[in-house]
Amino acid sequence: MNQEWFSAKELINFTGLPSTTQGVHNMARRQNWLRRRRFGVQGRGVEYHVESLPVKAASKLALNEQSAEYLYSTFQDPLAIWIESYKQLREEERNMIITFIVREGMTEMINRLNVSD
Repeated sequence: MNQEWFSAKELINFTGLPSTTQGVHNMARRQNWLRRRRFGVQGRGVEYHVESLPVKAASKLALNEQSAEYLYSTFQDPLAIWIESYKQLREEERNMIITFIVREGMTEMINRLNVSD
């Protein structure tokens, strides 16, 4: 879970929690939830740590959190794949690959030229 601290407003109406901010604050006081002052808020704004909350509420918060978004493309640029692979090679491996490509490339070109004769 990315977010660990929640304001009373964010916690209202979750499973097992009161439906008002005042009710959330009262429950937090009674159950001695871990709290801290909210940053950037004037007044006595506080927020509560997720581990202090009842288990059902913490589980519900975890389920409501957006999952990470992964970028996936069905088309991957072969040149980009080649460049990234090449960058990960050591210098001696790069030289071996280049030598192989040049030799095999020349051999294949000669074979194709001979076939067309």
